[in-house]
Amino acid sequence: MAKEFFLKNHIPYVEVDVAEDDKALEEMVHKSHQMGVPVVDIDGEIFVGFDRGGIAKALGVS
Repeated sequence: MAKEFFLKNHIPYVEVDVAEDDKALEEMVHKSHQMGVPVVDIDGEIFVGFDRGGIAKALGVS
C-alpha cells in the first residue's frame, strides 16, 4: 500500500529489502525500535506500518 501511495502521488522513494540487507535491518530497528515493516522515514519522522494520514501530512499531499 505504501508503494502504491507513493507512485499515485508521484513521490520518489527508495525501497530497501531488510530481509536481504542486514545493515539496513539494523538501521530500521535502530530508528523504529521494532521489527515490523514497512518503516517509512520522512526527514527523520518515522512511521511504522502504512499510516496514510500521517505520511500524507508529512509529505504535504492529500
